[in-house]
Parts: sequence; C-alpha cells; structure tokens
Amino acid sequence: MTRRRWIADTWNKERTEAALTGDQAAHLARVLRAQPGQIFDVVADGFLHRAEVKSVRDDEVTFTLHEEQEAEVALPVHLLLAVFKFDHLEWAIEKATELGAARITPVLARRTEKHLSQAAAKRVERWRRIVREASQQSRRTDIPEVDDPVTLKQFLPSVDANVKLLLAETEEENTIRAALEAAPSNASIALAIGPEGGWTADEMQLFRDSGWQHVTLGPRILRAETAAIAGLAIAAALRS
Repeated sequence: MTRRRWIADTWNKERTEAALTGDQAAHLARVLRAQPGQIFDVVADGFLHRAEVKSVRDDEVTFTLHEEQEAEVALPVHLLLAVFKFDHLEWAIEKATELGAARITPVLARRTEKHLSQAAAKRVERWRRIVREASQQSRRTDIPEVDDPVTLKQFLPSVDANVKLLLAETEEENTIRAALEAAPSNASIALAIGPEGGWTADEMQLFRDSGWQHVTLGPRILRAETAAIAGLAIAAALRS
C-alpha cells in the first residue's frame, strides 16, 4: 500500500527528526487522527524518508526519520505564465506542479487585465499553498518555487535556461516536440505561456532579443491553461 506523503515544515540539522506545523499538523491530527507509531513518507530538506510519528498535537506533529527513500527529481522546466483569470491560472499552477515544473513565474503581461495585475501580488501566498498541496498529492519530493509577479521586461534578462521556448500562435512550423528533441538531454528548459489575446508585438520582440525560440503546439488555438499543461506534458514525456 502506498504511504501518504508529507513535506515537513521543520527538521533538525542531522535529519533525524522533522515536524509538520500549522494547517498541515491540524489536518493530520484532527482529521486523520494520527497516532504515535504510524508510518508515513516525509520529505525533509529535499530528501524523502520513511518516517514514524513521534508525537501529535493540534499545532505540531513530529516524526522520527528513518531510512532515506529513492525519489524522482523535478522536471527541469521553468514555466513563465502570464497572469490571467485567477481561477484558470490557479488550476494551471496546480497541474503544472503535478507534472513536475521546477519553478513558476507569474508574468504581468501587457494584455493582463488591469484588476488582475493589481491583485496578483496579494495572491502569491495562496499560489504557494496550492503548489505545496499539489506537491504532496502528486508525491513530489520538492516544492516548485513560485516567484512574485513581475513584468516581462524586468524578468526576461534573468532567465538562464539552456533552452528557452515561447509558445506562439503565430508560429506554424517549429513544433515544441522538435525543439525539445533537438536539445541536449540534460538541458534546462524555460517555457513561456501568454495571456488571453496573446503577447503584444513589443513583448514578442523582447523574447526575440533574449534568444527565445518560437514554437507551436499545433494548428488549434488553445486557452492559456491548456497550452501550459500540454507543453509541460510533452516536456515530461520526452524527458522521462
């Protein structure tokens, strides 16, 4: 039987003990009614361990960490995701986490609606909770980094991936599959998904100036969240 997995909030330097606190502890203690001696999988400091419940309180559940377990590494993809309607965006963030994205950067694009741009900074902690919960649900051993929302002009110069791919509605020939198959197997990847209505002409030029390759998912026009999941799924299939 597959053991339930938790990502610890705290751990000691020797990685012999770890703990859940806050909402995680409350859920394990009150809802799942954990008892000392129960065995779970616990990730501490990025390492997966078989762990035994040591003590249970509503605000803290502590574990004794036993042997380290074998675990898969994250997909080396940095997802740049233009901010769009929050319910759709949050679904995309959750599914991107399940598919293995290593980092997610919310981008304030020119065509991001003004009220969404203004409210995005207040949603970041919610997005980080979403990726934490999705990481545990999908049995990851790490939690994707979620950056603070940023404009494209501010952020593009700092993207240092080996392969930088822009999903573009105007591209008709170069497919994302061909681009990924041509890249070295150990290459890090950045994948950019635009807002509703697409990137503006000046944003497209910023991508060109920064060395991004324009690619297509095919002839159909996809919603932003669908494009993000399709792109990551292709990357995961080709990199597995």
